[in-house]
This record gives sequence, C-alpha cells and structure tokens, in this order.
Amino acid sequence: MSQTVRWGLLSTANINKALVGPLQKSARSELVAVASRDLERAKAYAGRHDIPKAHGSYEALLADPEVDAIYLSLPNGMHATWAVKAAQAGKHVLCEKPLVVSLAEFDRVAAAVRASGVTLFEAFMYLHHPQTRLALEMVRSGRLGKLQLINSWFNFHLPPERAENVRLRSDLTGGAAWDVGVYPNSLAVLAAGQGAPVKVWAQQIVGESGVDVAMRAQLVFASGAVAQISSGFRTPFREAAYLVGDQAMLQIAEPWKPGLFGRESVMTLTRLDGSTETVVTPAIDPYLCEVQAMEACVLDGAAPVISLADSHNFLRSMLAIYASARSGDVVEVARLAA
Repeated sequence: MSQTVRWGLLSTANINKALVGPLQKSARSELVAVASRDLERAKAYAGRHDIPKAHGSYEALLADPEVDAIYLSLPNGMHATWAVKAAQAGKHVLCEKPLVVSLAEFDRVAAAVRASGVTLFEAFMYLHHPQTRLALEMVRSGRLGKLQLINSWFNFHLPPERAENVRLRSDLTGGAAWDVGVYPNSLAVLAAGQGAPVKVWAQQIVGESGVDVAMRAQLVFASGAVAQISSGFRTPFREAAYLVGDQAMLQIAEPWKPGLFGRESVMTLTRLDGSTETVVTPAIDPYLCEVQAMEACVLDGAAPVISLADSHNFLRSMLAIYASARSGDVVEVARLAA
C-alpha cells in the first residue's frame, strides 16, 4: 500500500494557495497535478508552484491514475457536480466549504460517496485544528456547565467595486453567509451538539449584485441553547467566538484561522467567581491539519473529523437561515427539510 496520498487540484482558484504549501510539506502527501479548463493556464500554474503535471480539463484530472485525492476549490454552485464525478472516478475529495447548497445536491453527493467508498469531507480547516477540538471537548465534558449561548461572527470588507469576485456573484451561489457565515454556523451546530437547530430567525442585507452582503441569525437548539451569529462583507474585519455556559465562558479570540501565521492560539476561560484561565494551543497551520486528516482517512482507515452527517446538519441550518432572511419569519428547520 502507498505510504502517501497523491493530490490533484481541481481548479486554479486563488483559494488553492492555502493548501499548496501544506500539501507539499506534509510527509504523507504529494501534490502531483493541477487542472484547469485551459491547458496553458494549468501549465503556468503548475510551473509557478512546482507541480509536476498539468491537465487541460477537470475530467482529465479525474481520469489520472496517479491521483488519489482532489482538493475541490471550484465555486459553491459547482461543488456537487464535481464531487459526484470525483467520487465516481474513485478519488477521495477534500471539498471547499460549503460542501453543497441544497438538500438535493447533498443526497446526490452522499449517494456517490456510499457507492464508491471514497472519503469525502468538507474543508473547514478550523474544525481540524487542535484549538477547536479542545474547545468542543471542553463544552462536551461539562467544563462550562450547561451551554446557554453561542456568540460568534466573521466579517471582512469586500467592496462593491469587486462585483466579479466569486463571493459576490449570484450565478455562482455567492453571498456572505455561504462564504464566511458557514464558519459561525458550523461552530454553533457542533457546540450545541444536537444536530441542526429547531428554529431559526435571520435578517440579511442584499448588495448591488443580488447576494447577501450581511447576514445575522439566531438559532435555537433542542436543548434551549441559543446561537447568535453574524457574517458580512461590508464592515472592518471582525472575528471572535464566545461559548457561554452556566458555570463558565470560553472566549476564542481567533476562531477561524488559528495558528495560520505561526502564533500560538489563545482561549480564555472565565468562571463564575471571575477567575480566568488561559488555554494555549501550540502553533500549527489549520490547513495542514485538514491535509493530515485526509491522510489519516486514506492511509490509516480513520473516520473523517467532519462526517457527512455533520455537513448535513450544517446545510439544514444554512438553508433555514436563508429561508428566514428571505421571508422575515421564524423558520422551523424540520419543516424546511421535510
């Protein structure tokens, strides 16, 4: 059996830059190929990044017997089609978030994964990082007491002049919530620990290109825990997460890209008596963490950190957020997903 996972990049998207370094540095991975719909573009990209092989179509990459796994970095609305094709070709898939944008798409992808037996999971790098895994374990072990409230947000400035940016294109399923709102949403779902929320209320601001440039939502879970989350493109950069229990609160200052710039990750636990504890996680690139997770799945038979059931719950919550934002009403998630 091979001792490495041989990777191909399914597109030359700018987001690839976060994965190229980890793929080339990890001892159990090799970055062997890249594909574009334009062969010359693929060759130029391969030359810039020292990738041995370039393909002039996505189909050619999936047909390459020297590729074991792909990183699927196409726009949101194209994920389902190419995830299914990759699975059918026997390739393992690290799919950029969101995995899919409809329940029908999810069913197609899940069926393809079951039929092929490949590993496929959603590329939430922060969920693979030791800081997040520790935070969730602190919640589950009761260190915060009964979880009551989750506050989290992820916002940055993307000016309207950049209307051709994929994040602002309605034809490619752009929007702030699909781009950065999926982070606080996924954290809320996993921290609450009971699957998708039962009720959702959301409010959006729609920008010039027809996609949401701000989304604010409140999620109510079966336990009574409430998440208040926000995302957007029209404010200065802001990120944080607070997990609040009836015995303690955990503050995560850098929840979404911990360790990316070589710094230790720091969380603060505050107890009822006001005493605090600093929780430090050594620096590690979160994108390397997800690469290593795929290696463990393919080479060691490990289960994915993010299961398809997790991704299904994330999706149901996101769809409820968008449905509520459009209607202005509280949405019962079970009815939406029925």
